[in-house]
Amino acid sequence: MATFIEATNSSDIERLLATFAEDALVNDQLRDYWGKLAIRQWAERDIVGEKLTIKATKVVNHYGNCIVTADVDGNFDKRGLPDPYVLAFYFAAHGNHLVQLIILRNRYDI
Repeated sequence: MATFIEATNSSDIERLLATFAEDALVNDQLRDYWGKLAIRQWAERDIVGEKLTIKATKVVNHYGNCIVTADVDGNFDKRGLPDPYVLAFYFAAHGNHLVQLIILRNRYDI
């Protein structure tokens, strides 16, 4: 997870892709990206293309998975978004590679 965040923050696409297994799944904004080719296209557009940065604020290990809550910034359209913009990254790994990453904006009812 730390390697993914560091690669994201450095906009290093090759380093970012190296964190994923060949048949990994990323779900971002309720869209699935299966395998490295689709993940590359997503990352080039939505990570590197938007100069995304992630600042982890909370890390929870949960039954072998990792949930990272983070403040996210970048060059994306922020109209209507809260400041800070907080996302939850749900990581599942197998060996040294990510096999699943789900990114959600959680809502909290008060």
